[in-house]
Amino acid sequence: MNFSLKIKANEFIKNYIYNKNSFRNNGFLIDFYMPYIRKMERSDIISIAKSTLEIEISELEKLRNRLNDDFAKAVEIINSAKGKLIVVGIGKSAHVGNKIVATLNSTGTPSQFLHASEAIHGDLGVIQKQDVVLCISNSGNSPEIVNLVPYLKEYSSALIGMTGNKSSRLAEFSEIILDTHVDMEACPNKLAPTSSTTLQMALGDALAIALMEMNNFKANDFAKFHPGGSLGKNLISKVDDFLSSQKPQVTEHDTVKDVIISISGSRHGITVVTNNDEIIGVITDGDLRRMLLKGDDISKVLAKDIMSANPKTIERTALAKEAMNILKENNIGQLVVTENGKYFGIIDLHKLLDEGIN
Repeated sequence: MNFSLKIKANEFIKNYIYNKNSFRNNGFLIDFYMPYIRKMERSDIISIAKSTLEIEISELEKLRNRLNDDFAKAVEIINSAKGKLIVVGIGKSAHVGNKIVATLNSTGTPSQFLHASEAIHGDLGVIQKQDVVLCISNSGNSPEIVNLVPYLKEYSSALIGMTGNKSSRLAEFSEIILDTHVDMEACPNKLAPTSSTTLQMALGDALAIALMEMNNFKANDFAKFHPGGSLGKNLISKVDDFLSSQKPQVTEHDTVKDVIISISGSRHGITVVTNNDEIIGVITDGDLRRMLLKGDDISKVLAKDIMSANPKTIERTALAKEAMNILKENNIGQLVVTENGKYFGIIDLHKLLDEGIN
């Protein structure tokens, strides 16, 4: 017996998509109804994107215009807390909360995320009395939040509510309300959180930046929390960290043969001309090629005759980023490294690039 099955338009059968039709599968007749897929020009797609951004920009401007002393009070409460900041959320607000926590931790404000559904099943123990809680919920009335807010208020030193509903249960229990209501979600169906989550994210950034300024948090402080990434390397890494193990050098009276041997003995295509470790100049493989193209007798040519005097140098204790800037500005591939003005080694452009120094 054949059975006719009506399948919801947004379901997929065995990973196949059918615009329209019936098909048989193991004797079953299946009618599959796909939703109408609108064919769109690229200009239509771009127009939709611009409209989305315009809606969210408009909501951000409204948020900016209604910021008041409540925001300043929230910053002061968080900054003066003897404990950490606990950020609570559920659903899309939980994702926003995790991002806010990540930003705060990397900018000097100790924070921890607590999922609302986990909190009511035992994780409330992470909250200590000296902690401040920031609870994020657009409606402020989701079941988990409604059940949770009395405990958040009781167990912490202060409860700050970030919500789009100032009449909500969350707002009722909050000492400070950060108003993130929106007049329009960017979602055409007004269902998916879009403008509202953008406001939550932006307000979280505003909290983090205000706290940074209040605590005079600078680039070097930021680097302490990012030692392994390219951000940290650019802020704290020294030239010495990326110094080549090779140290090519010749004296000013060495012959062209000596120069070729020195350059060929390293991978940098350069050798440094010295006099008792005092830097006199450099010779690159390019200098050698140009000398040979002249066709002159090279038997009596010495290093001092083909070197470039006054090369660019940098101290080994300088920031690696400074070395990169010199390399870029002068369009060169290697930089001579010094220690107290004496020749110490070579640092290479490609080594810095490979390590994420820019």
